[in-house]
Amino acid sequence: MGFAIAEAAVAAGWTVDLVSGPTHLREPDECILYPVITGEEMFNQVDALFDACDVLIMTAAVVDFRPKFPMPQKEKKGSAQLTIETEPVVDILKTVSQRKKDQFIVGFAAETNDLEEYATRKLREKNMDLIAANLIGSASGFGLDSNILTLLGPDGFCEKWPSASKSSLGRDLVALVTRKMEERRALSES
Repeated sequence: MGFAIAEAAVAAGWTVDLVSGPTHLREPDECILYPVITGEEMFNQVDALFDACDVLIMTAAVVDFRPKFPMPQKEKKGSAQLTIETEPVVDILKTVSQRKKDQFIVGFAAETNDLEEYATRKLREKNMDLIAANLIGSASGFGLDSNILTLLGPDGFCEKWPSASKSSLGRDLVALVTRKMEERRALSES
């Protein structure tokens, strides 16, 4: 989904910085790719780019926890400890949005149940302008070329987008963000 949005943003004339974990996908032309491996690397790169951006769209499903004591080599079955102590990974979106100025922030929420309730809570807690939510296991989303999205905004905005290709949804999302930013600009000028 992130690559589809990046492609649509480039096509719309945006300057695009794409921070991505390992993938088989090729980054869109005219986009700057920042490859990362860990959630910490992703946070550091997004954090470094955030202040200069106009729009931040976060689609990555970064893990919530990581091993507290990573093993330097493979553990053998006979001697491996069966309990792994974990620690939280920084919430990238929540952390950078705390210093939001004029940026328009869009997040994604992949949920297994109570989609709108959880997405609305994330929208508020992470100071976003828009959240795109989808149900995991709804024959769309991860690993597929299509998605089904529910878009929510802090002002009560709600649109349900039916199943469509990620490319099509990327174009629609870029158009929606552009429209919402123009509305915001018009309000601030009046």
